[in-house]
Parts: sequence; structure tokens; C-alpha cells
Amino acid sequence: MQQAAVKASMGEEREYAGFWKRFGAMVIDSLILVGPLVIFSIVLVASIDTMDPDTSLALYVLVYALTMIEILLYFPICHSSKWQATFGKRAVGIKVIRPNGDRVSFWRAFGREWARALSGIFFIGYIMAAFTANKQALHDMIADTVVVRDPQKKPKKLE
Repeated sequence: MQQAAVKASMGEEREYAGFWKRFGAMVIDSLILVGPLVIFSIVLVASIDTMDPDTSLALYVLVYALTMIEILLYFPICHSSKWQATFGKRAVGIKVIRPNGDRVSFWRAFGREWARALSGIFFIGYIMAAFTANKQALHDMIADTVVVRDPQKKPKKLE
């Protein structure tokens, strides 16, 4: 049987984040990242008649490039921040750390983001998180990170 919680180096219990919490965080982050692109695309399509084709194509390519840069920087900046989590991860109460409990550096988080491309191949890398002892996806294994429940974000009791 896989262990979902283990004693961390500082004595507190560490609970590894499961697939559904991680999935929920990704949905929230996707809405945050893709939302502005969708809005701009709608405005661009609506005003395309007033622009020449070269200008509209250049604007779309620019927005696409800025979105890719935004995505490539959003995750590393958030994961290496004091919160150690994106807005989506913070919303569901999880964070990314090193196995020893240390904060992830920007460059490790940047490499983790590139490794997510491998996890995305047929989603095999993401599904792996359901079957590994520390609930690590392929990109977590490559970057030597784990995703855990944030002890600062205690679940609210229903009364």
C-alpha cells in the first residue's frame, strides 16, 4: 500500500497531493492563463475588418508569443515564490517543494515546466502520479520535486 503521508524532516506530517487536487489547480491556472488570450482573440476577430491582414496576423502572433512566454514564466515564478504555488495550487491548498522540504529554485521550476511537455505525451506522465509512492508525476521526478498539501492552508470544517 502506498503511503500518502510521511514524517517530514522537521517533524510535521507531509501529505502528498493527489491527482484530483492537482487537476483542479491546473484547471484554475488554465483559466487564469488562457482567459486573457480568449478575450483578446475575440476583440481581434471582431475588429479584423478594420485592419489589414498583415497587421492582424502580426498582432495574433505577438499575443500568441506573449502567452507562451507568460506560461513558461508563470509556473516557475509562482513555484519559486514564497508561496511555492501557483494561484490554482494555492486555491486548492497544495504547493511544490523539494523532497527535503526546501523551496524550489527558479531554474529548477523552469526545468520542471519544460519537463511537463514529456508528461503531456498521452498524459502518461500525469497519470504516473496515481501510482508512485510520493504521488510524483514524470515532471516531478525529472525535476526532483514533490507536490504536497500546504500546512498553512488548513481545510475548513463543515459544521
